Amino acid sequence: MVVAQVWTLKQHFVGFPKPSDFELKDEQLPEPKHGEVLLEAVFLSVDPYMRFSHFVFLSGAPLLPLNLLHIPRVIQSHNPSFPVGSHVVAMCGWRSHYVCDGTGLTPLLPDWPQDIPLSLALGIIGMPGLTALYGLEEVCQIKKGDTLLVNCAAGAVGSAVGQIAKIKGCTVVGSAGTDAKVAYLKELGFDHAFNYKTVSSLDETLRKAAPNGYDCYFDNVGGDFSSVVMPLMKHFGRIAVCGSISMYNDTTPQKGPYIHGHVLFKQLRMEGFLVTRWEEKFQEGFQRMMAWVKEGKLTWTEHVTEGFSNMPAAFIGMLRGDNTGKAVVKV
Repeated sequence: MVVAQVWTLKQHFVGFPKPSDFELKDEQLPEPKHGEVLLEAVFLSVDPYMRFSHFVFLSGAPLLPLNLLHIPRVIQSHNPSFPVGSHVVAMCGWRSHYVCDGTGLTPLLPDWPQDIPLSLALGIIGMPGLTALYGLEEVCQIKKGDTLLVNCAAGAVGSAVGQIAKIKGCTVVGSAGTDAKVAYLKELGFDHAFNYKTVSSLDETLRKAAPNGYDCYFDNVGGDFSSVVMPLMKHFGRIAVCGSISMYNDTTPQKGPYIHGHVLFKQLRMEGFLVTRWEEKFQEGFQRMMAWVKEGKLTWTEHVTEGFSNMPAAFIGMLRGDNTGKAVVKV
């Protein structure tokens, strides 16, 4: 009999999450039955969308956050598809251990190189990387010679967006919230990078970086930033709306950017998306991202928090912008 540690929500967040919103509990798990496996968490992901996700009651238990991706190791198995010692990507909540029948488990690429961290399956060779890839290819329909703007550019998705756009022959402008993050973007090969918190004028900075305007805007932030960008889009520009992190912790909803006139007269295409739309292409996408990593065309950094007990701290820190690159918890 295994005792799992489980983070639960004592109450819904009001504004910015607080450590007191969470509670760590023990949960006794049943022995795996025929067709089931026992999983032990190795790496867990923390992402901005988790703040915006819905929360539900599960069998009368305290509130549990949904849609947490993590990489567990199979430690008991009565399912031949998932042998003991294998690693998978799963959505199992904030749990140290979990029993399941294999539904929803995605095996890691079978030829995963030993010199590439498994945690990248939560980052650039995982959902964030594919979000960048398909957001650019399917939504922005990016092409060689385009000028692209991406905000929150030092995060897991934004840093992948900029690098993939450079691979495809684009000029890339990125914004971040610290000088250290700006330096990181320049290391990644961004053509222009700036600290949006310290520039005297966001409008002037964006105009200087791309005097002829922007073909594509990959938006992870929303809010006032997007209000400034809209007049700078080129005619027939494409906007991929990936996130709205500037608004996730608001207690009073912000007014959205004024976009109607710009969309109409510049004939812009603005589209929100979730990467799960292209689920049937994921294996192909993983293979492409892995190939670029092996070739050195994609690099990464991770913000690693040690210890399952520090899950809330990692989550809160990510929302504060403490991380450069992908934020993960190592158990």
